[in-house]
Amino acid sequence: MKVRYSYLGQQFADPDPVLAEIKKLVATGDFTLGKPLVEFEKRFADLIGVKHAIGVGSGTDALKLPLKAVGIGHGDEVITAANTFIATVGAIAELGARPVFVDALDNFCLDVSQVEKAITPRTKAIMPVHFTGEMPDMPELVKIAKKHNLPIVEDACQAILAECDGRRAGTWGVAGGFSLHPLKNLNVWGDGGIAVTNDDAVAARLRLLRNHGMANRDEIEILGYNSRLDSLQAVVGNWLIPQTADITAKRIENGAYYDRHFGQISGVTIPSRSPRIKRVFHLYMVFAEDRDALHKHCLDAGISAKVHYPIPVYRQRGLSHFGHKLGDFPVTDRQADRVLSFPVDQHLSREEQDHVIETVREFYARRR
Repeated sequence: MKVRYSYLGQQFADPDPVLAEIKKLVATGDFTLGKPLVEFEKRFADLIGVKHAIGVGSGTDALKLPLKAVGIGHGDEVITAANTFIATVGAIAELGARPVFVDALDNFCLDVSQVEKAITPRTKAIMPVHFTGEMPDMPELVKIAKKHNLPIVEDACQAILAECDGRRAGTWGVAGGFSLHPLKNLNVWGDGGIAVTNDDAVAARLRLLRNHGMANRDEIEILGYNSRLDSLQAVVGNWLIPQTADITAKRIENGAYYDRHFGQISGVTIPSRSPRIKRVFHLYMVFAEDRDALHKHCLDAGISAKVHYPIPVYRQRGLSHFGHKLGDFPVTDRQADRVLSFPVDQHLSREEQDHVIETVREFYARRR
């Protein structure tokens, strides 16, 4: 049996309903900042429970523009997680700021207990990363941020509908950024992102920043960017957003099924699962002994398992100018050596999950 990783062929097996809506859009010529985008922004804001949602060109821009909106610029420092995807770091660096890394916990999120000692006079913001659809201890992070008068901009790109203490990702800081990349839990047909905020002034600035700083067709209020979420992508988003709650529930169900069975396999360790967190399983990751051999065994059995990520971002060649070295963030390093990701999406069948579980069980049984 083959267990694929990408589910897009199943999700869009019948694209005709979306294409019919796109055909209507084509007839209007309303391709940029159009009516479908206005509708999608309203629906997304309602989904997350915020006043404002601003569609932008990518998940990276959904992080960069809020940082810019709160004044981050050249020479500033932004505290973030050492085990994140490169987009987090890229959003910070594009503004001329420096990412200051903090190690992770074994839930894959920022170790909040290490944040305060990373603060310097140049620290101007904190960007927690809700990696895999998990969340760090946001109430404690908010306390630290308030104590030092630092804005929080959440990297919630992988965490649509995730919650900490019943409060949704993207609502804890001054702003939050979400990705609509094709493999996210709510996705579109290409790159796309959306920033959310309850701050009217930040929202107004974000709308300027995403559209060249234009107050209207003829007046430039500030220097901005070309980062609009296309109306076409908003059409896809509007078609999918009613399914988001069901998609989330199915991923949570699949994650729980894996947990029950992997928890009985010697050689596999389930990450810590705080009852305070509603995790939405953008990724399902476990710690595995002899990970690389298990990975190969899974691939040979037709299972498209993946490693997120074998080289931590802080050790990447493109970040060598920051001067970090192996061992600076030991938890992140250990995770890079041991984590393995399995498909967990809403289209995964129980039979496919059982094949994954039995393949892993077989691998460790052979080693005993």
